[in-house]
Formats: sequence, structure tokens, C-alpha cells
Amino acid sequence: MSLKRIRRRLSQTFTRFHDGSLTELAEHLTIDENGGIRENGSTSTPTFTRISRRLSLSNSRIFSDTHKQGVVHEVPRIGSDGESEEASGASDEVTSPINVKLRQKNRRLTQEDLNKRLSLPADLRVPDALLQKQPVNVDGPLTRASRRQSLSEIGFGRMETYTKLDKLGEGTYATVYKGRSRLTDNLVALKEIRLEHEEGAPCTAIREVSLLKDLKHANIVTLHDIVHTDKSLTLVFEYLDRDLKQYMDECGSQLSMNNVKIFLFQLLRGLAYCHQRRVLHRDLKPQNLLINDKGELKLADFGLARAKSVPTKTYSNEVVTLWYRPPDVLLGSTEYSTQIDMWGVGCIFFEMVSGRPLFPGATVEDELHLIFRTLGTPTESTWSGIESNEEYTQYSFSNYTGESLLTRAPKLAQDSALGLLTKFLPYEAKKRISAQHSLKHPFFESLGRGLHLLKDQDSMFSLPGIMLTKDHNFKVSNGGQAKNRRQSMHF
Repeated sequence: MSLKRIRRRLSQTFTRFHDGSLTELAEHLTIDENGGIRENGSTSTPTFTRISRRLSLSNSRIFSDTHKQGVVHEVPRIGSDGESEEASGASDEVTSPINVKLRQKNRRLTQEDLNKRLSLPADLRVPDALLQKQPVNVDGPLTRASRRQSLSEIGFGRMETYTKLDKLGEGTYATVYKGRSRLTDNLVALKEIRLEHEEGAPCTAIREVSLLKDLKHANIVTLHDIVHTDKSLTLVFEYLDRDLKQYMDECGSQLSMNNVKIFLFQLLRGLAYCHQRRVLHRDLKPQNLLINDKGELKLADFGLARAKSVPTKTYSNEVVTLWYRPPDVLLGSTEYSTQIDMWGVGCIFFEMVSGRPLFPGATVEDELHLIFRTLGTPTESTWSGIESNEEYTQYSFSNYTGESLLTRAPKLAQDSALGLLTKFLPYEAKKRISAQHSLKHPFFESLGRGLHLLKDQDSMFSLPGIMLTKDHNFKVSNGGQAKNRRQSMHF
């Protein structure tokens, strides 16, 4: 219970002590060994004892002190903001008998109040006319129903709040549009999921919504709104200009090492935030990493993600796009943790440095063949238990000794890049480096130590000296290419 509510209840109950503070009021009362309340100088009656018990539960009634025994006063009805409706109607400022000044209820609602109260995106600018109506009280508790009503009054949950501009992609289950919010005038991505009458919303959409609403980070795409109608479920995301695959294509697959560091650090930073909350992405690939004009990279498409519960260790092995799927999952493993994402990070890291996919297999067998040919055929010493793995024994792989990754990507010789890459790619999942530990690798030293002091929702570009370098052959997209970019959406 807040101190403000305690003061208010005490002021309404013990009217006898008209000028005292809470400390002075306490000096008048003593709790005896039987739990009864004694007024200093006299013993309380049973009625007063009942009053003391009911005081803490005075949602329906409060009582006067011992000198007004038997007189019961109805409590003024408390509104959803925790304030008395009678008191709030009397004046803008309420003064209690013990001289405790309460906050003005009808003070003007500010943009900051509204965004904080309803957990809105920082870039949301509500029209002034709506602020003057004060649909939201900033004081007291906010129920789910009152929050939903306030959001609706602002314009959330309504399709007319958003204007469709261009179609970015279409598939079996969903269509993605580029749109604009009438609340913020910012561009948004509208993922419109068609609802079947008998089947309802796809599980991927439900999973994505349930996870993203609790993930608030500078390197995770923001879910702004959800619009639910009889025929569709529309997820409103922040709009980013391109994905990492597009960026690499526009650069002619020649990223500077500075830009590789910036993109990789942001990927690991967002992933570490997810893993700390036991959330596995399970579908990391360049198409699912979105980038804006500043160079901010954000994890997107959480349709295959899931929260990892400790008692449950068995998951589906039909996750992660084939090129970025770890060998243990390729061989049928369904017992995995956050390490499933770290293999994909290594594959993306190599692709940014070299401009080519590391393991572009066409089938599961082909994918395993490429992995073993590059890293060497596993043995009991490199992968404990592999020789007794039933899936593995069904294949007949040659005994490869492995290749030098430096031969395929000479730039890995710079700044301990090869050392970090090899930590992402052990065959045994438990030996892979975590996202949190990899952030402290010497590979990122040139970016400065200030990166480790950032708060979750702070962009790394807020630090001095952090900026993208102009990549060789980079071509600025004119916007037309964006219509074909969102192959990453789970349609």
C-alpha cells in the first residue's frame, strides 16, 4: 500500500488529531501483547480493536476513533486512479485533516505523462486536442480495461489510424505493407495476417505477439500496435529501410571491418537481451536483421521464437533456415538452449566478412557435408557421443581434416576476428560462446568501452565516435527495391 493512501485513510479515520503528523498520531497509540490497540492513557474497547483490524481493509468502510464508538461512516467511493470521487469533485486540491497535501488530480496531462502511463513508444506524439480531453488519469492504479479504453481513445487498435502505402510482400498467411501512422506521422510496417474462420490466428503470430510485447530493446524491432478484426490480425511494427541481406547486396558484398563490428555487436546485444530472458530466436539469418538509415540493426521476425522453460527440454528440430542451422539440430537434436542461436551468429559473421554464405547447403545431408568439409569430420574428441548418434550413422561422410577459414576470408586475420568466429562454431552446443560473453571479446575493443554502459533502450550510435563508414560500391536504395525485400516475413 502506498504512503499516500495510508495518509488519506488515516486522515479520514482519526479526525480527532487535527494538526498532528503521522508520527505524532502514532505516539497516541500503543499495540498491546494481544494485538489490541491502546490509546495512551486508556484501554481501547473491543469496538476500537475491531476498528483497528478493519482499518487496513477499509475498502468498504472506515471508522472514527474510540470516542465515537458505534458511529460508522461510509467510505467515499474510490475511482480507478485511487482517489476519492467526492474529494476530487470538490476542488483541484485536497487537504487532509493532518495537513497532508495530495496531488492535484485534474492537472494537465503532458505527452511524457501519457507515454509513461500507457507504456507507449517514445516517438509517439498524441494530438494536442486529445491531451486536453485528458482521457487518462496519471495518478493511482490503472486497470487493464481502463488502459485498453484509453488506448482506443487515442487511436490504437483501429485500422483507420494507419494508411497503407505500398505492398512489400504477400504469402499464404499474411501480407506486409509499408504504411504511415496518423498518430506519429512515422512510417510503419503493417503485417496483415488473414484469419481463417475455423483455425483462427496462426501460432507463429500468437507467439510473435506474446514475446515482442515484453521485449523492449534498442536492437529488437518494436511492436507498436495490434489491430484485430473479424477477418484479419494486423501487427504494426516500426519500419526499417532494409535488411542485412539487402545491405550486403547493395555494398557488393564488401563490408568494411568497422561496419562488420557495428552490426555484429548490435546483433549480439539484442540476442543477449533475449537470452537473459530465456527467449530463443531460432531463426537468425540476414533477412531477419533489419537496418535503418542510421545503421541501427534490430532483430525481427520472432514467429519461430519461443520462451525456454526450464522443465521442458524438448523442442522442434524444424527451426532455423538451413544455411544457419547448427549440426546438432540438423542431426535431429530437440534438446537445446540459447546456443542454438550462436551457431547462426557465426554463419552471419562470416557472411558479412567474406560476402558469401558459409554453408549454403541444398538439403540436410548437403548442409552437413559442407560443414564437415570446412570444419573437419567430427570425432569423439571434437564431439562427444557423435559416433553413437543414430542420425549421424545413417550417413557415410568422408574423413575431412577441415579447411582454413582464412583462405576463404582473408579479412578474418584482422582484429582477432578469426578467434571470435571459431568460438561460435564448436560442434558441441555447450562449448559455444554466449552472446553476453562475446560482447567483451577483443574484436570489439576499437569501438570503445562506453558500449558496455548503455542502457537497454539506448542506441550505440548515441555514443561519440560510433558511426558507419561508407562501404565500397554502396548503392543507396531509392525505395523501389524495398517492395521486394521482406522475404523474411512469415507469410
